[in-house]
Amino acid sequence: MQSKLVTNRQTQRNLFSLAVFLLVSMYAFAQNMVTGIVKDKTGTPLIGVSVVEKGTTNGSITDTDGKYAITVSQGKTLVFSYIGYLTQEVQVKSRNLNVTMQDDTQLLDEVVVIGYGSMQRKDVTSSITSVKAKDMNVGAYTEPGQLLQGKVPGLVIVQNSDPNGGVNSINLRGASTLNGSSSPLYVVDGIPGVNLNLISPADIESIDVLRDASATAIYGSKAANGVIMVTTKRGQEGPARVTYSGYVAWDKIHNDWEMMSADQLRTYARENGITIANDKGANTNWAKEVQRTGFSHNHNLSISGGSKSTTYNASINYISQDGIIKRVGNDIFTVRSYVESKMLKDRLTIGVGLNGNIRNEWGVPRGDQGASVYNAMYYYSPLVPVKNSDGSWYSDLGISQNINPLSMIYEDQSEATYKRLQATGKVNLKIIDGLMLNANFSYENQNYSYKDYYSHQSQTNFRNGETSRNTTEDIKKLMEIYANYDKTFKDDHTLNLLAGYSWEEQNTGEGFGARGYNFYNDELWWNNIGLANSWDADPVWANLRQTVRMISFYARVNYSYKSKYIFQATVRRDGSSNFGANNRWATFPSFSAAWRLSDEKFIKDLNIFDDLKLHVGWGQSGNATGFNIYTARFYYQGGSRFNYIDPSTGQTGSYKNLNAARNVNPDLKWETTSMFNIGLDFSFFGGRLNGTIEYYDKSTKDMIWDYPVSTSYYPVGSLTANVGKMSNRGVELTINATPVQTRDFTWNASLNFSHNRNKVVSVSNQEFNAGVLNRYNPNLPNASTATIQRIIEGEPIGTFYMYEWAGYNDDGVSTFYVHDPETGERTGETTTTPGEDDRTIVGNAQPKLTMGWNNTFTYKNWDLTAFFTGVFGQKIFDEGRAYFSNIQSIAEGKNVLASVVTEQRPTDTYSAMPSDRYLENGSYFRLSNLTLGYTFRNLNGWLRDLRIYASCNNVFTITGYKGRDPEINLGGLEPGVDSRNDHYPRTRQFLIGATINF
Repeated sequence: MQSKLVTNRQTQRNLFSLAVFLLVSMYAFAQNMVTGIVKDKTGTPLIGVSVVEKGTTNGSITDTDGKYAITVSQGKTLVFSYIGYLTQEVQVKSRNLNVTMQDDTQLLDEVVVIGYGSMQRKDVTSSITSVKAKDMNVGAYTEPGQLLQGKVPGLVIVQNSDPNGGVNSINLRGASTLNGSSSPLYVVDGIPGVNLNLISPADIESIDVLRDASATAIYGSKAANGVIMVTTKRGQEGPARVTYSGYVAWDKIHNDWEMMSADQLRTYARENGITIANDKGANTNWAKEVQRTGFSHNHNLSISGGSKSTTYNASINYISQDGIIKRVGNDIFTVRSYVESKMLKDRLTIGVGLNGNIRNEWGVPRGDQGASVYNAMYYYSPLVPVKNSDGSWYSDLGISQNINPLSMIYEDQSEATYKRLQATGKVNLKIIDGLMLNANFSYENQNYSYKDYYSHQSQTNFRNGETSRNTTEDIKKLMEIYANYDKTFKDDHTLNLLAGYSWEEQNTGEGFGARGYNFYNDELWWNNIGLANSWDADPVWANLRQTVRMISFYARVNYSYKSKYIFQATVRRDGSSNFGANNRWATFPSFSAAWRLSDEKFIKDLNIFDDLKLHVGWGQSGNATGFNIYTARFYYQGGSRFNYIDPSTGQTGSYKNLNAARNVNPDLKWETTSMFNIGLDFSFFGGRLNGTIEYYDKSTKDMIWDYPVSTSYYPVGSLTANVGKMSNRGVELTINATPVQTRDFTWNASLNFSHNRNKVVSVSNQEFNAGVLNRYNPNLPNASTATIQRIIEGEPIGTFYMYEWAGYNDDGVSTFYVHDPETGERTGETTTTPGEDDRTIVGNAQPKLTMGWNNTFTYKNWDLTAFFTGVFGQKIFDEGRAYFSNIQSIAEGKNVLASVVTEQRPTDTYSAMPSDRYLENGSYFRLSNLTLGYTFRNLNGWLRDLRIYASCNNVFTITGYKGRDPEINLGGLEPGVDSRNDHYPRTRQFLIGATINF
C-alpha cells in the first residue's frame, strides 16, 4: 500500500513538471514569435517586404496584407528592406511590431553630371539619361559608344565586329547636318573634346547623355549632335584598394555568305551551258582560307586610396585583339593617373591627371575595283588553288577586278600607330560659402604614323615593291575658368549661378609623307624608304596644317522652389576662326522649366504617384565639326608642273603651278540647331515602376554645303555657303521596373523605345541651287555609274532612289518599270535597259522604331543579364546579294551565291542591276548580350570579393533580312547600304572574365 502511494505521488510530480515545462515552452515560443504589419506612409500594406534578423539569415517577407511573422529573441534587431523605400533597423521590444516604411528618394537625389557641374536629378529640367558602370554593355569593347548601345532612348548606335572599327555610326535624335558628321561632343571629367582612346572602359564610373538643347546649349557651337559626359573613377579616402579586371574572348563569324562550292559551280555551269575558262581542278573555300577564330584578351589593374586631404587613382590597361580576318587586329596600352589634394583648410583643391595611350593597328586592303579582301574572299573562284606549284600565289589578272585574297593579306600590308598624351589640371577655390572659383586645363598631343608596303608579288601594285610612310602631329590646348554660386535661402529657395570663360586652340596637320618604289627585294619592307630606286614626281608631300582657335563666354542660372518649381536658363557666346570674317561669333541660348506635380495637393490626394514631374525646354546649339579654317578662306594649292628657263643663268627648272583651291566667303557662319522638348517623369509603387515619356521637335538651319557657281565671277566653280534646313521630330519612352523582389531574388528591367522622323526641308534657295544630289554608287555590273540614293527636299536622308524591278520578260531577263519623265509615274511599260528618268523613290534607310530592353536577375550571389536590342521599319540595300547573284560572274571566272540556283535565272544578264529587287526590310530583334556571373563576397582575407562571369554577344537575331547581318551603318549621308568592299563580317563572341577587389 505504501509503495503504491509513493508511486502515485511520483507520477503526480512528473505530470506537474511536464505541465510547467509545456507552459514555459509555449510562453517562451510566444515571446520569440514577433508579428506585425508593414505599411507605406499612406497606410497601404506593402507586399514582399524583406524582414531579416540582423547579422543572420533568419528572415521572412510580408504577405498580401503586409503581415509578417518571424521567430526572434527580444532585444534583437530586425532589418526591413524594400525597393523604393529606406531600409529600417528596429529593435525587438515586444511581440507586435508594426513598421511604416519611408520613401527612398535615392532616384531623385541621384547626382547627374551636367555642363560645368552637377545637380540632383529631382532638380533637372532637361532631358538627361544616366548609365552607371554596372549597367553598361559587356564585351571586348574599346570605346564608350559600344558601352551605350541600346541604353539611351534616341541614341542610335551601330556597331561592327571589326577590332579597328568599333562603332559604325552614332546619332542622337537624328542627323543634324549634311556634312556627314553626326558624333556627339564627348566631355571627359569636365574636359570637352577629349579623345576617347585615352579612356579604358574599365575606368569609367558613369556616362550622362545630354539629349535636348536646353541641356547641351551650355556647350554652344559643339553640341548640335548632343553631348556625352563621361565620368571616370576617382580615389576615395581610405587604405589602398587594388582592383584587377580582365577577360579572354573568342569570336566566330556568324551567318556568313553561302557561296557555291567548286562542285556546285561546275554542276550549275554544265547544266546551263556556261563555259568556265579557269577551272584548275581545285576546290578552295576562300572564306575559310581568309578567316580564323578571333581572340582577344584584356587586363586592367587599378589602385586607389588616399587620406583626408589627398586622394589618388591610377590604372594600367592592356588589350590585344586578333580579328576573324587574318592580319587584322590591334594592341592598345593605356595608362591613367589622377591625384587630388586639399589645402588651405580645405578651401583649395588641386587635381592633376596624366593620361597616355599607344594604339597599334594592322589591317588588310579594303578598297574598290576588287581590291578588297572582304570582297575577294567571296567572289574569287573556288576552282583555282591558293598557290601555284612553284609556291607563288595563284593569279589570273586577265579577269577584271579579280585578285587573290590571300595575296592581298600577305603582300599588301599596312600598319598604323597612334601615340596620345594628355595632361590635365583642375583647381577649385572656395571663396565664401556657396561661391567656388574653378579652372580646368588640358594639353593633349597626338602623333599618328602610317606605313604600307606592296611587295614584288603584289597583285594590286606592279612597281617592284612600293612603300609610303607619313606622320602627323596634332596638339590641343584648353583653358576654362568659371565660377559657381550655390545657395539655399530659408530652406525653400535654391539658387545656382554659373559664369565662365573658355579658350581653346587646336594645331592639326603638322607632318609630311613620302613614297618610293622599285626596290631590289622585299627584305626590309617599309623600314628603309631611302633604298627605293624610283620616286614619283612629288615623292614627299606635306599635310594641310591649320590652327583653329575658339573663345567662349557662358552663363547659367538655376532656381528651385522646394524642388517643386524649377527654372533654368543658359547662354553661350562662341567665337571661332573657322568661319567667315563677318560671322565668327554666335550666341546660343536655352530656357527650361519643370513642375513637380506630385507635390501638389490635387495629385497627392490621388495616392497614385510617388513622383510626377513635367519639364519643358527650348534651346539652340551649333555645329562646327566637319569644317576647318580653310572652309571660308581663299587659298592656293599646288597643281601640275611646268619647266621654266631662268633668264639670268639659262638653266631650266621644274616648278609647280599654283591653282585657286577655294572661294572666300566672309559671310559663312555656324549651322544652328534649335530644339523644343517636353517630357513627363513618373514613378509608381514606391519607385518599383518609373520612367519618362518625351516629345521633341528639332530643326537645323544654315546648313553648310558646296554650291556650284559661275567661274565668270569666282575663281573656283563652287562656293561653300549656308543654305539648307533639316528637321527631326520624335517621341521617346523609358520604363524602369522591378517586377519581382524577394529576400533572395530580384528582377530589374529597363525598356526604352524611340521614334524619329527625319526630313531634309531644303538644300537650295533663290541664290544657290544644289542641283541633283545623287548618293552612293555600288558599282554593280552593267550599271557602273548608277547611284541608289538621292538627297531630296521633303524626304529623309537615306532615301533610296532607283529602279523598280518588274520581273522577267519572255527571254528570262530582268525588266524594270518605265516612268514618265514629266510626272514620274509608271507608264505601264517595262524595259531591260532603264534610264535616269526611270529611277524613283522606293524607300528609306531611317528606322521607324528603335528599342533596348535590359533584364537583370539576381539570386543570392548569382546574377544574370539578358539585353535585347531592336530596330524596326528601315530599308537596307543588299549590295552583296546583288553583286554575288550576277550570273555573268560564272562565265567570267568568279563565284556566286549558292542561292542563285533557286533565286536567279541563268538567262538573266541584268540580274545585278541596282533596283528595289535588292531593297529589303532590315527590321531585327536581337539578344545582344547574355551574361552569367557569380560573386564571392566577404572573403575576410587579402581578397575583398571576386566576381567571375561568362558572356555571349550576338546570341541570336530574329529578322527577315537575307544578308549577313541587318545591323549596318545608319549615319552620314549614305545610310542603309550593306556594302561589300568594307563590310567586316558580323561575329558571335564568347567571353570569360573576372573582377578581383583586393
